Amino acid sequence: MIITGDDPEYIAFVKARLRDQFLMTDLGPLRYFLGIEVSSTSDGFFISQEKYIQDLLARAALVDERIVETPMELNVKLHPTDDDPLSDPTRYRHLVGSLVYLAVTRPDISYPVHILSQFVSAPTTVQYSHLLRVLRYLRGTITRRLFFPCSSSLQLQRYSDATWASDPSDHRSLSAYCVFLGGSLIALNMKKQTAVSRSSVEAELRAMALLTAEVTWLRWLLADFGVSITTPTLILSDSTGAISVARDPVKHELTKHIGVDAFYTRAQV
Repeated sequence: MIITGDDPEYIAFVKARLRDQFLMTDLGPLRYFLGIEVSSTSDGFFISQEKYIQDLLARAALVDERIVETPMELNVKLHPTDDDPLSDPTRYRHLVGSLVYLAVTRPDISYPVHILSQFVSAPTTVQYSHLLRVLRYLRGTITRRLFFPCSSSLQLQRYSDATWASDPSDHRSLSAYCVFLGGSLIALNMKKQTAVSRSSVEAELRAMALLTAEVTWLRWLLADFGVSITTPTLILSDSTGAISVARDPVKHELTKHIGVDAFYTRAQV
């Protein structure tokens, strides 16, 4: 259990009441919790999973000491029928599941993990080789950490992107976004879209709508925490077409098939 707050006296009171009711031990300041390592400095907090990666590499039993610069090669297209199926997919499933949890503190592997997790039901040798590449990348970047500065502002910044028809099996697009509270990454998501987008603008607009829903919820959550956000939260996107559709109600007539996402985004503005 983690107990946090800005009132040390009340935290001590809560700890005392818990000890009265349950057999508990106070382990002191937060250092390690569920595989996540926390270290604090005068400037902020570092979050990492270095020991978790070491244990994962030991379980993977890689026979070489190679490292790679990127977790996945550029423009890789994996298919369910690539090469021969693995005779025993248990290790593949175990490693991918571990990487899903590791992505909590390592957003740089989120994309390859998202791709590889789609093949856990029937992985092949090709997909397993790409999985090993992610592990070799982690071996060379094991000390990377997330930093949450103490002096960070309490303003939300959000970034949205999409890959159009990127899945070779069903041609669905991929939505992705990240949200920062000042300089701290607090939300990251990558999700395959539920419908096939007929243009890159449509794919980008669906990603923007997904991010808009997330930020709407985050603003409510921060308000419950007593953090008042009075300024608008900007959506940063590299798609001029999607921005134009989301901004201009007249263009809705030209995009009736994605009108709901466009209307939702404008309504939240």
